[in-house]
Amino acid sequence: MNKIISAVSGLVLIFLSSQVSAYSYAAAGKEPVIDGREAILTALSTQDYAVVASEIGKLSDELDYLKKEHNVDLQSDFDSAIAAKDASKITTLLDTAVYEEIIRRLDGAQANLNDYQIAKVLVVKSKLFLDLIAPKLDDESRTQSTKAISGLLKSIGNPGVFGVGQAPADPDMFTSERAKLLQALSEFETQ
Repeated sequence: MNKIISAVSGLVLIFLSSQVSAYSYAAAGKEPVIDGREAILTALSTQDYAVVASEIGKLSDELDYLKKEHNVDLQSDFDSAIAAKDASKITTLLDTAVYEEIIRRLDGAQANLNDYQIAKVLVVKSKLFLDLIAPKLDDESRTQSTKAISGLLKSIGNPGVFGVGQAPADPDMFTSERAKLLQALSEFETQ
């Protein structure tokens, strides 16, 4: 009897650990722009433009997506800034890429408001990007962006626990909070 209980307990633990790791992996995910930004800024601090070019090259999928889906061509600007060894311009372009990634995640969340988990992950990911550029904002814009992210999280609703505390998504609130966030971040828009 003890062997059966041990075997069942072992199977349950294996099942639960695989479920937990699958969820955490899906929620975390890799963000090439975040990782690449760090590597590029480090290379800029030592004026290693060969590494800067290499790291920007690793972002080609993300930059291609932004060009195709958002009509924002950062690759050409990066190429020019690297050729000119213009660290300031490269840093500005990185901030613009982060801003565009926020928009990308918010677009995805808005398209998936009927799926709480997807919308929540995308809004939370947009917050990860926001945290990178928030220190560059003035106090008013930083406060506005923080409130807008909170509003976006509220607007996606809540599935509740067994229906208790359930709240539907509010598309109008999402649109309003998204506009407030993008207004707070307008200095990072492509010109």
